[in-house]
Amino acid sequence: MTRPFYVTTPIYYVNDVPHIGHAYTTVAADALARWRRLWGDDVMFLTGTDEHGLKIQRAAEANGVTPLEWADCMSARFAETWALLDISNDDFIRTTEPRHSRAVGEFLQRVYDAGDIELGTYEGLYCVGCELYYAEDDLVGGNCPIHGTPVERVTEENYFFKLSRFEDRLLAHYTEHPEAIEPAGKRSEVLGIIKQGLRDFSISRTSISWGVPLPWDTNHVAYVWFDALVNYCTAIGYGNDRARFDRFWPADYHLVGKDILRQHAVYWPAMLMSAGEAPPKHVFAHGFLMVGGEKMSKSGAGQIYPADLVSEFGVDGFRYHFLADQRFGPDGDFSYEAMVARYNADLANNFGNLANRVLNMAVTYCDGVVPDERADGPLVDAVASTFGAQQTAFERLDFASAFGAVWDLIRAANAFIEDSKPWALHKSGDATATAAVIGDCLEALRVIALLASPAIPRASAELWRRLGLSGAPTDQRLPDAANWGGLAAGAKLDKGTPLFPRIDT
Repeated sequence: MTRPFYVTTPIYYVNDVPHIGHAYTTVAADALARWRRLWGDDVMFLTGTDEHGLKIQRAAEANGVTPLEWADCMSARFAETWALLDISNDDFIRTTEPRHSRAVGEFLQRVYDAGDIELGTYEGLYCVGCELYYAEDDLVGGNCPIHGTPVERVTEENYFFKLSRFEDRLLAHYTEHPEAIEPAGKRSEVLGIIKQGLRDFSISRTSISWGVPLPWDTNHVAYVWFDALVNYCTAIGYGNDRARFDRFWPADYHLVGKDILRQHAVYWPAMLMSAGEAPPKHVFAHGFLMVGGEKMSKSGAGQIYPADLVSEFGVDGFRYHFLADQRFGPDGDFSYEAMVARYNADLANNFGNLANRVLNMAVTYCDGVVPDERADGPLVDAVASTFGAQQTAFERLDFASAFGAVWDLIRAANAFIEDSKPWALHKSGDATATAAVIGDCLEALRVIALLASPAIPRASAELWRRLGLSGAPTDQRLPDAANWGGLAAGAKLDKGTPLFPRIDT
């Protein structure tokens, strides 16, 4: 039976259109999902949109439409962007869907029945952007520490989740499962938050109606985090299909930005414990994507849309840059110049040039078919080394190193060509030796197409076709497909046009 594997992105707020910061997380999740599918896993990859709350209500009012009309429009923009980027999500959830309202109602009721929700009155400083209350000492210059915008003083009757009851249970969980928060520095940060003492937090509002009503008190709607976080359960059948939920839960990976680490690594596991469910296996918090030293955000002047870059670099060029040039974990710094340089160096000069070089020689020296001969030279070990390095890197969610290993194989293939000089062998009349070198290079191209496919699926599939292989890299299964010798002799080759034409600035 195949192994279940469940990976999620955050669900994105629909108060504005998607930018490259959203794409950064989503492309990483897609690469991970594609990698696990190559292993034959039963992958569930979820993304979607968060459509309730004061922030959405105000955005709709500012644009003269209803909240649902606004959510319909903006959610579609996210779905269109993920289709543009070849994101292979298995589900796209919207928090305005009936299935989600049902799941939130059941989840809330279970927490309420456990005695962990109580009614109270709250007066506090509230950031609409974060959908969070802050204490005075949390503020920076009187403003929200995340958005840098003024907070609002709010007083209203709320229901509260008794988060303070879960300090010991959370500490015990993270002691037993240190891998549950990654990278390690973020785990230390979360442990520090818990040890400082946890405050109960508001889970409802009476001042707005745009949300899921509480099942025991319909005068209140669910507070955004007690609504939004449950999406991870909704999508796999919570409250509807228990067998499917039990198959995929707990989630293998929640990939999130560091600004919502507290909600995913403190609030969410405590909520799950109260509802009688297991916490997620891993919460991986990555840094911000910076543009000109400033955080990528919807309100920032440096906002960049994926479609603008795809029109110049192509889908694969876009995906590759955000996987290979931006290390997943620390803050990343985007620049157009760096994207051009990476595209030309790695995709045009290395991947594309190697494919073009080998296929041209195969057409010229081997009549355009895969030869029987193999040198079984240094590329045999290079392939094994690449596969091992990529596997190790994926286990750490180190996408830059995972695909860096593939480019090590590309460089090894180029070095093998220079050392073997097939043009000289051909000129000397040694057809067998020439074919053996070409055979090794074609076999290396097969493995390169396979292992690069989670990053650059279109170019990998096209290279696969040019090698005369049936199907696509996505049809293959690891580890067997990465073994040396998978390219059958006699297949008809197609040298085609350059896979990645150079970009001149």
